[in-house]
Amino acid sequence: MRTMAEEFGRLRMLLAALLLALGTLTLAAPAFAQQQAAPPAAAQAPALGTGPVQPGAQAASGGLTRALDDMSGDGRPLSLSLQILVLMSLLTVLPSLVLMMTSFTRIIIVLSLLRQAMGLSQTPPNQVLVGLALFLSMFVMRPAIDQISASAYTPYGQGQISIEEAISRSGKVFHGFMAKQTRQSDLALFQGLANAPAFRSTEDIPFSILLPAFVTSELKTAFQIGFMIFLPFLIIDLVVASTLMALGMMMLSPTIISMPFKLLLFVLVDGWALTMGSLAGSFAT
Repeated sequence: MRTMAEEFGRLRMLLAALLLALGTLTLAAPAFAQQQAAPPAAAQAPALGTGPVQPGAQAASGGLTRALDDMSGDGRPLSLSLQILVLMSLLTVLPSLVLMMTSFTRIIIVLSLLRQAMGLSQTPPNQVLVGLALFLSMFVMRPAIDQISASAYTPYGQGQISIEEAISRSGKVFHGFMAKQTRQSDLALFQGLANAPAFRSTEDIPFSILLPAFVTSELKTAFQIGFMIFLPFLIIDLVVASTLMALGMMMLSPTIISMPFKLLLFVLVDGWALTMGSLAGSFAT
């Protein structure tokens, strides 16, 4: 039971870290782009309830209010309905941002290519592949999650730092992870498309350039790994097809004969362990 409680605690920590990462792309930019004076949170009466407000809640509400106020452009705050619409829109794009900023993209593509190489259209099911990719991504991102928990999540939960500082710290962690996995050629490509000047260090690269470069690098790496996975299964298909043609069994589908041999080969070499280990090791720097 203690082990399960620890795992649920890590899941909660992961969700909090990913929410902070979402704020890096959505709230940090408008909140820090315009340094407008805002009234202190203590001077504003709470809309609901009469109890005391914790420092962490004041920081969160103040950060969200300032970010939403800056979106109006003329300094006037948005109406409550528009604020709710903006927040719901941010929650809609949360899964896409989370998946694109972690190792999930590479892992799910490689697993899908592996299933196609084996000739299995629906085995394992999509839900199994997505779940496997998600938990393997949690394993790969564990150092980053622990760093975000120690530097951003825990201090913010204790009221020691504001939401802006927590977002900034978590954003630096994800920024460093993506920068290590991004190819210089892809980074130079989007840097040239944006007409951006040369960056003195990786910390100076904005998310607007780093994120598409990171996704492009992940796609290229995933297809390279998928090509290496396809080769042994392709050889089995060629051998089976040549044997059937030599025997005059041209009406018999080679896929029906080659699939058991593919499964046998994959089981004998412990293919799942090799695939999972290779994917996790590909993120080592």
